[in-house]
Amino acid sequence: MQAERLKLLVEILKAEPDDPFNIYVLALEYQKFDLNEAKFYFDKLLVDYPNYLATYYFAGKLYADSEQFDEAISIYHKGIALAIASNKNKAEIELKRALRALEDEIED
Repeated sequence: MQAERLKLLVEILKAEPDDPFNIYVLALEYQKFDLNEAKFYFDKLLVDYPNYLATYYFAGKLYADSEQFDEAISIYHKGIALAIASNKNKAEIELKRALRALEDEIED
């Protein structure tokens, strides 16, 4: 089932390679079983589509879970700045909460 879903998502991305949502869902799918591939797609989003706000929460979490704390903190800060600039209050709150949780985890 997972292989079929992944194959479908790859096909959709090939058909519409310039839609960041297609890259985003592929990154989320890979996050379930292949962190390196997930990082590849999240990094692609962060570089090629830096205004795609949804990326920042999950990319930050992936880096935090991989204990790449400096990168995770940087991603969260960029996401917070984008959320503020875009007037997306809920995203700003969620990103700030994730950042605080990470900072608390690092301090312990």
